[in-house]
Amino acid sequence: MMKYIFSVLIALLSWPVVAQQSQAKAVLDKAAEAFRKAGGIQAEFSVKYYDNGQFAGTSSGVIRLKGERFQLKTPEAATWFDGKTQWSYLESSEEVNITTPTQEELQSINPYTLLYLYQKGFSYKLGSVKSFGGKSVEEVILTATNRKQDLASIILYVSPDTYQPIFILLQQRGGKNRSEITITGYKTGLNYPDADFAFDRKQYPNAEIIDLR
Repeated sequence: MMKYIFSVLIALLSWPVVAQQSQAKAVLDKAAEAFRKAGGIQAEFSVKYYDNGQFAGTSSGVIRLKGERFQLKTPEAATWFDGKTQWSYLESSEEVNITTPTQEELQSINPYTLLYLYQKGFSYKLGSVKSFGGKSVEEVILTATNRKQDLASIILYVSPDTYQPIFILLQQRGGKNRSEITITGYKTGLNYPDADFAFDRKQYPNAEIIDLR
């Protein structure tokens, strides 16, 4: 296996940059297309956080997606986004903040927006990693072209068979803060009503609503 990976690495280094970008774009295009055709999606995930280069904790949760809409739930919080408005509920304070998030804010919450980031504001190339957690993967490395953007780079592992995301690493500028997201469960073709992607007051009758729009 190591000999194989080493051979792949040599091949990657010998390719022209344009060829690397073309190959990487092909993988990203297929991942985005697979996501678009998947219909309703449910993904279970775990996250490791690093702050100033030090391990800062873990979390886990479930995200449901339907086009641009999503519902994200963790033990600590829940977030709903209907394509325009976002509701963020904190279990500890029983508060719901209502906002109209920017694209960059959405990136920090919904990792699947990263499947379309490459279309604007990022350069990309293939990496050398071919295996993760015992699964075959295609690695794509994305680097932000705007040096003022907080998100400096993304490493994405996708299945070469289904082009479903398996692992996403988000590196903040400065190199000390990062998040490592591992997809632990994945279902497609699910039928979600639009109401699933908006806050339901009846389920949280004691929540204090704070409208920040």
